Amino acid sequence: QVSCIQVFPSVLAERRAMNPGVLSLSLLVATACGQLPAVDLPMPPLPNECVIGPTLKASKNKWTPKRHPLAPSTPNIVLIINDDVGYGAADTFGGPVHTPSLTRVTQMGVTFNRFHTTAICSPTRASLLTGRNHHHVGTGQITEAASGFPGYTGRIPKTAATVAKVLQGYGYDTAAFGKWHNTPVSDLLKSGPFDQYPTGLGFGYFYGFLAGETSQWEPRLYENTNAIEPPRTPEEGYHLTEDLADQAVKFIKMNRGLTPDRPFFIYFAPGATHGPHHIFPEWADKYKGKFDMGWEEMRNITFQKQKAMGWIPASAELTPIADTMHKWSEITEEHKAFQLRLMEVYAGFLEHTDTQHGKILDELENQGIENNTLVIYIFADNGASAEGLEGTISELITHNMLPATVDQQIAALDEYGGLKALGSKHVDNMYHGSWAWAMDTPFKSTKLVGAHFGGTRTPMVISWPKVIKPDTTPRSQFHHVNDVVPTIYEALGIEPPTAVDGETQDMLDGVSMVYTWDNASAEGRKTSQYFEVMGSRGIYKDGWFAGVFGPRVPWAPNATRINIWDPNTDEWELYDLTKDFTQAHDLAAQMPDKVAEMKAAFLLDAKQNLVLPIGAGLYTLQYHPEEAPHSSLTEWNLFQGQVRLAESTAPLYRGGFSSLATIDTEMPINASGVLYCVCGGGGGFSVFMDGGYLHAEYMSTLLYRYKAKSAAPVDPGARKIEVKLLWDKWDKSKVLFPAGNLTLSVDGQAVGGMRIEKSMRVVFDASETFDVGMDLGAPASRDYDGRSPFPYSGKIKALNIKYIEGPGAFNAPVGRPSPVFI
Repeated sequence: QVSCIQVFPSVLAERRAMNPGVLSLSLLVATACGQLPAVDLPMPPLPNECVIGPTLKASKNKWTPKRHPLAPSTPNIVLIINDDVGYGAADTFGGPVHTPSLTRVTQMGVTFNRFHTTAICSPTRASLLTGRNHHHVGTGQITEAASGFPGYTGRIPKTAATVAKVLQGYGYDTAAFGKWHNTPVSDLLKSGPFDQYPTGLGFGYFYGFLAGETSQWEPRLYENTNAIEPPRTPEEGYHLTEDLADQAVKFIKMNRGLTPDRPFFIYFAPGATHGPHHIFPEWADKYKGKFDMGWEEMRNITFQKQKAMGWIPASAELTPIADTMHKWSEITEEHKAFQLRLMEVYAGFLEHTDTQHGKILDELENQGIENNTLVIYIFADNGASAEGLEGTISELITHNMLPATVDQQIAALDEYGGLKALGSKHVDNMYHGSWAWAMDTPFKSTKLVGAHFGGTRTPMVISWPKVIKPDTTPRSQFHHVNDVVPTIYEALGIEPPTAVDGETQDMLDGVSMVYTWDNASAEGRKTSQYFEVMGSRGIYKDGWFAGVFGPRVPWAPNATRINIWDPNTDEWELYDLTKDFTQAHDLAAQMPDKVAEMKAAFLLDAKQNLVLPIGAGLYTLQYHPEEAPHSSLTEWNLFQGQVRLAESTAPLYRGGFSSLATIDTEMPINASGVLYCVCGGGGGFSVFMDGGYLHAEYMSTLLYRYKAKSAAPVDPGARKIEVKLLWDKWDKSKVLFPAGNLTLSVDGQAVGGMRIEKSMRVVFDASETFDVGMDLGAPASRDYDGRSPFPYSGKIKALNIKYIEGPGAFNAPVGRPSPVFI
């Protein structure tokens, strides 16, 4: 085993050479034993040593020395985590997609083939950064679907300081790049609060996006707590993942140039390869023809390669396709080109993403610090995502439960050039759910399933050339994302702090993995770990795994049991993982007593970690979307130029929230531009002028676009425009989303309107925002695509939006143009 004394052979001498006031004798003794005892953070300032006399002549200035609680040989740390990548995707470990950076880190370190996530985004990230179970830190669900249940609030408690917060207290420069997805949506305001932003949770610098996903071409970026726009346009060659890598490289250069006495901690978490799958066509073109055999055969090929290279045990069995999944033979010839291009785009996106990591590795080498940098590369935050269902041009179709066929989606591409539009800014495409299953080879299921390793297991690689000897033998000890923080602490020779900012800290739930670094066959030290996501749950204990698939079928919504689900009647599965690497043999029927034992163990963990009630992760997502986090306001007074309001903090235009918007404006001749809009890209709502005409568009993805236009141009001058949206009474037990009527009025006279048959039930977009007087980001109406941000040419003197009650009939003026339904 690598001890901390071996890691820091001269640490005691270095400590003694420091100012004796820096560390107490107890710390010096502890350091000689290789481990610093727990301390409170922040550490108190050192005493001032100035000589204070009655005059300057009788006084002596002396700057208080900086604390250096860690040795100069302390490593830099780079923590990389991708998004929605399957266990069997990388060619590093037998998959079909080229991953040069993953291979590079592998060749310098050690690999882990039984490493696990929580099966979903925000929870994995919260667990990873705190070293604690996801419900334990209030993140049993993604932030957008939070609820009031203690384990599901979406707020990381101050009793669970992140690793960034702790390392910052020990003198590290800390920075996060990419996807965050751990800030409550109710906090997305210019005035904060900011305690749940990256900078409030220990990162000195942040550059990325706060939502669960964003466009790679037109991302909704933040720098620290400030909303910013991308530095270039897609037409100028901009791509988010490239930008993130460039920013991380810049941070390393700044650290080395300005604060070389401080080690750095970088958390690099690009949104790739979460949907939308956006990539330059030349990257996707690399994979033309490479998936023509279909997903079942692709899976067979990957499985054989995984075995041949020793990545999985020789005894491992390939699990079969689920009955609810589409087989390749069921895909019609007319649809195969669509399905293949979706997969080619995904593969190009993944290779491109992994290649960007190489920029960071190159900079470590250029700076001469590669040897003493601890790199932890977690291949994904969960398994591959089946949320594309039958292949889609927008995953928001799935999230909002909109009816859609493959033919509809292919037809919608015609406006943008057909299949070549896939991967472009015009669509938010994701591949077929069965491709996700193929990328999760050799396991069952996909992302969002906590009971099967297709949802939870991902490759992980750790390198530290100064300390870790490269070894091609996979570490097969059972581990979890909550084990990363304890590993970092042991590597640095520190104990978790007892208190941070005056808050007594909860115990870590994870177990350090340092013991595996020089002993591939060491006995595993993690004896138990529970899993739970939206009712899909399981528990590992002493080599056994028991689990419940849960009520949702991520790749087949029609097969879900949400409305009839009773957790008490769930059927449990049981696997002996000492003999069954892939969960191929369910032993529950033969061993009911063992099942009962495992169920009891899960319930105990569930109680201790705030998991209960089972199914709480579905409360706002499925059962009560009206209670999902959103502003408590019922009326807003907004102004021209007010932009980047998060959808959750602005007036809601999704189904069920009837509203009246009143705009007082000074209308110019032939007025053009956006009056106000909500979101864009995948879905949105916009009220705008164009050539003097008043327009409104409600875009329930590209499949359902509803448009209204005034029958005549609006006269210039002082005008009062009203936009009334009245939704029908909504019986959620019978109708997935309400229909409604929209009326446009000018100076009290109705001038246009439309009937909206299919509204957005949950969300318009993951990261697009509410803007007044322009439309930043992707356009909320494709009618002004190419003219964004399409600023209003007149003056908005006042904009009032308030919720109203009561369904209302739409009375169209004579001669009104018919609404457009696409």
